[in-house]
Amino acid sequence: MQFSPLLAQLIEALRCLPGVGPKTAQRMAFQLLERQREKGKHLAATLHQAMQEINHCKNCRTFSESEYCHFCSSPQRDRSLLCIVESPADIIAVEQMGSYRGLYFVLMGHLSPIDGIGPEELGLKELALLLSGGTIKETILATNPTMEGEATAHYISELVKNHPIKVTRIAHGVPLGSELEYIDSGTLAHAFAGREQL
Repeated sequence: MQFSPLLAQLIEALRCLPGVGPKTAQRMAFQLLERQREKGKHLAATLHQAMQEINHCKNCRTFSESEYCHFCSSPQRDRSLLCIVESPADIIAVEQMGSYRGLYFVLMGHLSPIDGIGPEELGLKELALLLSGGTIKETILATNPTMEGEATAHYISELVKNHPIKVTRIAHGVPLGSELEYIDSGTLAHAFAGREQL
C-alpha cells in the first residue's frame, strides 16, 4: 500500500525503536493519527525536549539533565566503590537490588570491533582518569555475560590493574529457584568454574 509521504516518514521514524518492525510502526502511526493526536503532540514535544536537554553525566556518563547525575552528586554514595556497567538500564537493575551504595561508570556499550566499537567509544580514557583519582578502592565489573561483555570485562580488568585498585566481577551462574535440567550448558559451566567452598 502506498502512504502519503509524511505518513510514510512517520512510520519509518517509529521503526528506529528497538523491536518495532514495519507492521508495529504502522499500527503506532495509525493509532496516534486516528485517536491519540493530543498524546502524539505531547509525545513529540517531550521527545524533542529530551533530545535537547538530556546529556551525559561528566563523571559516570549516564543520562543526566545536569552536569552531574544524582548518583555522582549524592554525598551518601560510597566513593571508594565503582560499578562498571554497559548501559544506564543496568544501573536501574543494580539499584533495584537495593544493597549497592557506590558509584557507577557507564560504558554505553561493549567492545565490538565488527561494529566499530573500540575503547574510545566506551569512554575508557575517562575511566582511566577516574581510576587515577585515588579515591576508588574497588571496581566491580558488571558487564553482560556475553562474549562481548566478557571481552570488555577482561580489557577493563587489565586497565584497572595499572592502579592499586581491587578488581571484582559479578558472579554468573544458576539462577535461584531454577532446576539444573533447564539450565544451558554455558551457564552451568560458568557456575561450576566459579563454585565456592562451603
